[in-house]
Amino acid sequence: MKIGVMTSGGDSPGMNPAIRAIVRRALVRRVEVFGIENGYEGLVSGAIRPLGWHDVGGIVSKGGTFLGTARSDRFRTYEGRREAVRNLASKGIEALVIVGGDGSLMGAHVLANEWPEHLKALGKEISTEISQLKVVGLPGSIDNDLFGTDMSIGADTALNHIVRALDDLSSTAASHQRTFVVETMGRHCGYLALMSGLAGGASWVLIPEDELDVRWHRKMIEALENARSAGRPHQMVVVAEGARHADGLPIQSKEICDIIHEKLGLDVRLTVLGHVQRGGSPTAFDRVLATRLGTASVDLLVENSEECTCHMIGLRENREVLTPLDEVVTKSRAVGEEIENGNYTRALELRGESFRKAFELVKMLTRITPAKECTDEGAVLVLTGGADAPGMNTALSVVGRCLLNQGIRVLGSLNTFLGLLQNNLVGLDWHEMVGWMNRPGSEVGTARVTIKDGDLSRIADTLRKNNISGIIAIGGWGVYHTLWRMIEQRDKYPEFKIPIVLVPASIDNNLPMSDFSIGADTALNVIIESIDKIRNTASANRRAFIVEVMGRNCGFLALLSAMASGAERAYLPENGISLKELVTDVELIKTSFDCGKKMMIFVRNEAASRHYTTDFIRRLFEAEGRGTFSVRTAILGHVQRGGAPTAFDRILACRLGAQAAFSIIDFLGRGSDDAIVLGLKGRGVVVNHLDEAMKEMDIDLGRPKNEWFLKLCDIADSLALPFAGCGLPEEQL
Repeated sequence: MKIGVMTSGGDSPGMNPAIRAIVRRALVRRVEVFGIENGYEGLVSGAIRPLGWHDVGGIVSKGGTFLGTARSDRFRTYEGRREAVRNLASKGIEALVIVGGDGSLMGAHVLANEWPEHLKALGKEISTEISQLKVVGLPGSIDNDLFGTDMSIGADTALNHIVRALDDLSSTAASHQRTFVVETMGRHCGYLALMSGLAGGASWVLIPEDELDVRWHRKMIEALENARSAGRPHQMVVVAEGARHADGLPIQSKEICDIIHEKLGLDVRLTVLGHVQRGGSPTAFDRVLATRLGTASVDLLVENSEECTCHMIGLRENREVLTPLDEVVTKSRAVGEEIENGNYTRALELRGESFRKAFELVKMLTRITPAKECTDEGAVLVLTGGADAPGMNTALSVVGRCLLNQGIRVLGSLNTFLGLLQNNLVGLDWHEMVGWMNRPGSEVGTARVTIKDGDLSRIADTLRKNNISGIIAIGGWGVYHTLWRMIEQRDKYPEFKIPIVLVPASIDNNLPMSDFSIGADTALNVIIESIDKIRNTASANRRAFIVEVMGRNCGFLALLSAMASGAERAYLPENGISLKELVTDVELIKTSFDCGKKMMIFVRNEAASRHYTTDFIRRLFEAEGRGTFSVRTAILGHVQRGGAPTAFDRILACRLGAQAAFSIIDFLGRGSDDAIVLGLKGRGVVVNHLDEAMKEMDIDLGRPKNEWFLKLCDIADSLALPFAGCGLPEEQL
């Protein structure tokens, strides 16, 4: 089999990792692969060249697409598509993998449908037995507007650019007491504006899917004015470029600035982010997403060649899923058509449940004051426990404001269970929590606290004295285990017979009933940024680096950071480390450097082996290298916990925090004492009983018995190790 790979339409961060995955997976599976330069224009002009293993080396961290992308008027013509068929058929290419948006995917679909008639017209000019062109599309769009996938390649990176811009603008806005209007991309899709507004703590958000009334600007002005009166002098308004007035005419960002200045007399500044949203190195999420989908596209063509005609591979509920290309394009464009026709309610429905819930949450969080006054009927206790994780403050802010909005008093336990032991609880204020959305760490404090049996009575006393009617705990495995012990003692301590909701927050991502924990994405991005910098500092040397990452007994950070950074090996606690494996790796290093490789990266989880430590492996590699290469170590340590949370972690914290608040409100209304665990499974938030979560855990190792990410081990190994028996011919390496 011979396949072609191309990128088309607007560039999106993550296209390069996708190309890398497609090329290397194809070579490992003995498939020839050709790169098509500059999208459909290259297809028409014949700019097609074979790609080898090293052609895609070092591109995983680079933004854009090294193959190039361009609009092609010639391809839009029937004659231009015939030239494309001529060029593909002449090289024997029978399958095309394309990364792009709905327009790009539609172009490939049309080409595949016309393929037989073009071949017939070309006749004896082309000697080929390829009767049908197979097409596999990968969703590449920063707007995240494609049907058939929960996330498209590039959207997460663009979202992080916007959120960082909002954070930076907040600083200068606070200094000058200014209001900023920030315009994001999103012609027919408000995903970027909505989610960045949610993650960035915006005061007002305007998106194409929102049906505005004629006097919408009065509501916005009233909200901004009330915010200033409440002590928040600097405001942020986020608007998608496709937002519309009630009559369907586009809303101009400059127009919003003028309205605010005229009505409130404020100093208003406009920031149009533009194409900066497309640029830069892709995030860890986009690199992993692109790698998974790129690998899956090749596997599909090799293993199901007869069944595969025209499909897109997307990620739905954390699984690679096929959708026919015509269905992808039709349903993706349906939302824009509904907006054009003024059917905003229908457009919002087509976006899906998670989009609608995020929209409702933004409306609630942009309130200036709670909808209800707090009563004295009891309080909900909120705590953050275990090691700190980026995003805890975001979750605290959302939980607290959702509860206060329903008139429920909220208390925070300072320093986790220490606050309960010392009766050190504080009331949480709406306006104070507004500013917590982007802060690292936890404003109420967090600590690892070992609770003894004698401490339970003191905790019960604190709960009784403060009339605590429910607990929401945001933290890691230690918090889960402690609350489980409290529940087991309910017969002895009736104060524990209250509803409890657990929200997973741990950079280790080692908690049950959830694919992702709050904080893990931020830590993962810190790691890959560090590895990228290591490559920059030593790229001209024959040097091997061993990077040690956190994770305790869970290999999530090690495996996904290795996969996202293009590291050669990940040492995981789930697999352990053997001496035989280390000897093989020494030979791998020697062979790689002899073949021209300049540096190699090995990622080791801190608990991968008790005996084969990071320093031991360094000394072993150096001894066996006998001076032919050098070895360095980098232990990242607590830097992995620091910094502002990523957009992914903030949005996850918002979703889980809102669900935690709504769940406890429901339990209080029903008089229930349920203890539940929240999590993200696939695309949605799931709710499970705590006893079910405990059964899923390996108590001794402190990690789930079944970890979803281990299925990615084969992908990571196959893309990184060309010399480990993959059978590739010398010229392709």
